[in-house]
Amino acid sequence: MSLNLDDMPLRDLKDLQSQVTKAIASFEDRKKRQAVAELEEKARAMGFSLAELTGVVGKIRKRAPATIKYANPANAGETWSGRGRKPRWFDAALKSGKSPEDLAI
Repeated sequence: MSLNLDDMPLRDLKDLQSQVTKAIASFEDRKKRQAVAELEEKARAMGFSLAELTGVVGKIRKRAPATIKYANPANAGETWSGRGRKPRWFDAALKSGKSPEDLAI
């Protein structure tokens, strides 16, 4: 199969690119499913489940988005969930004598 890409209109090139991207993703998914099925079969033949051997049970759950707990009194658009590094405005408010409860929403 030989395509002359130089003679193709842009619309056809973009359509071809989209089809190739989908084909690659589909191919990779099929290969992964095939590999997992083979590994599960091998584990079952040895008396285990694949989840037992890998320590993974089901899909890994992602952490729920954090809810906002604190807001900057000087600028209500600046908020913080209490997770991660403290924002500068939060530290500055604590140093000025405010408590975290004063900044709580």
